[in-house]
Amino acid sequence: MQDEIVARLANALNAQLVAAEARRGERAVNPDSMDLYFQGMAWFNKGLGPDTLSRARSFFERALALDPGNLDAELGTAQVDAQLGNSYLTDDPRGHCAAAEAILTKVLSLAPNNAWAHYWLGFVQISSNRAVQGIAECERALALDPNLARAHARMGLGKIFSGRPDETEPHVKEALRLSPRDDFAFEWMMTAGAAKLHLRADEEAVTWLGRSIESDRNWPLTHFFLAAALANLGRLEEARAATQAGLALDPTFTIRRFHVGAATDNASFMSTREHFYAGMRKAGVPEQ
Repeated sequence: MQDEIVARLANALNAQLVAAEARRGERAVNPDSMDLYFQGMAWFNKGLGPDTLSRARSFFERALALDPGNLDAELGTAQVDAQLGNSYLTDDPRGHCAAAEAILTKVLSLAPNNAWAHYWLGFVQISSNRAVQGIAECERALALDPNLARAHARMGLGKIFSGRPDETEPHVKEALRLSPRDDFAFEWMMTAGAAKLHLRADEEAVTWLGRSIESDRNWPLTHFFLAAALANLGRLEEARAATQAGLALDPTFTIRRFHVGAATDNASFMSTREHFYAGMRKAGVPEQ
């Protein structure tokens, strides 16, 4: 119990520190590289929409322009590319994953014990058809920082991509135990919902995805997943409303992009993913 309390405090304080430093940087007459880095992190923590990610990247790039040796800002640009490689916001997810991996390789060559760099490398590997290696990197990150809740959640995603969605939920629950109010808890809940969709447990998927949207309504993918689950349950009016909510956030999303952007070619994963496509079609998600 004591370890759990310490972990929760550490994660909560980290988020508060970023927000406080970002506010201080906004007031600076001549912001330095770290001022700009914290402002970038504050935007990154606001959600995974195209606008927030673009604003975050802008601050990280400005930070690097002032100090090319700022490894935190390097890591920030890698975070943005990693998320773009796994969010279906772009038609070039593999290009973003490759860009992120190049940066992370550089960061780890200079700071081999950076837990966050190991986590993001695991994220990229999981997002680019290397789930087993990515899970191992997340385990390495946790060995360096046992409070890194996001690594647990990412391992859950890795289990989906390796064809084992039945193993995902415990990882998500562990992440939420360590950091129940995390800025990215919505993403973890979406991961659990996606696992339930792969298992054709649509009612459970709706519950997890609903919780995710209550936590953050601004990530388009969650709405499209919810639309699929609702449509598969025959709740077509609600499903179409969820589709419209997703398209309001990302008008460019299509089933084709979702299919082409699959992060793995695992046969089991690809087979169970058909359940997503069927639901999305019934819910009115654009095909092309």
